[in-house]
Amino acid sequence: MEAKATGRYIRVSPQKARLVVDMIRGKKVDEAITILSLCKKRVAPVILKLLRSAVANAENAGSVDVDNLYIKKAFVDQGPTWKKLFPRAMGRANIMRRKTSHITIILDER
Repeated sequence: MEAKATGRYIRVSPQKARLVVDMIRGKKVDEAITILSLCKKRVAPVILKLLRSAVANAENAGSVDVDNLYIKKAFVDQGPTWKKLFPRAMGRANIMRRKTSHITIILDER
């Protein structure tokens, strides 16, 4: 029985989020929670919250043993980029790009 949780429009670049998601892919849920709670990256608490949401979705979906859950798939897609213009010297402007991510975690039972 698969359980899924998706976080959309997360304000972190996909490249930085993939570094953290790669650490937990394929691991058991309790091991992944330990890794994320000790990780010092800024996106780690967001992914931890998403993982706990996926575990709650699994519990509500049916009779699932939480101790046997593992992360079947975890991936990060790029969301829309926010663009802001900043005034510069001599009438010019620079664009600041704020990238967003869509993070998906899929759990399954072993």
